[in-house]
Amino acid sequence: MSLFENSQYRWRETYFVQFPSRNRPTLDKVRQALSMVSDRLELTAVTGDKRGRFESLTILAPDDFAALDISYISGLEVLEQGAALAEELAAAGCRAGDQVPLGQLREYDARFDVLHFERVGDAEGAEEEESDGMLDPSALLLVLDALAELTGGIAVDPQTGTML
Repeated sequence: MSLFENSQYRWRETYFVQFPSRNRPTLDKVRQALSMVSDRLELTAVTGDKRGRFESLTILAPDDFAALDISYISGLEVLEQGAALAEELAAAGCRAGDQVPLGQLREYDARFDVLHFERVGDAEGAEEEESDGMLDPSALLLVLDALAELTGGIAVDPQTGTML
């Protein structure tokens, strides 16, 4: 179940982890990598394909008032979007040291979409002000780093045009 369907969570932003599809991890490797990150993460709705490779999962991080929906996509669409994203990042004034990752970004044909959610209340109609300032991005940053490391990929914030 997507967190979009859960009234306790509000979508905040989407991040990408771009990588070559040959580096697509198995479910077991994803579970292992994420368990090494923090014991505060709760993995739910974990799915894989028939070969045991990662498809999607939801992570709850109650202490951070956050949750993440992560899904795998690949193919021509990812290549085209990666090339467009690399162009946007370059146009935004990418530093000279980031040129190598930009070149890789153009070649990566797979990615994880990482949707970041904020827990806004335990009851329908809960006041949004109750959670203001409580969202902690720690779980998000740790997960992005772990997934990039696992896949040999690059974590990207497409909203700000930065590589993490």
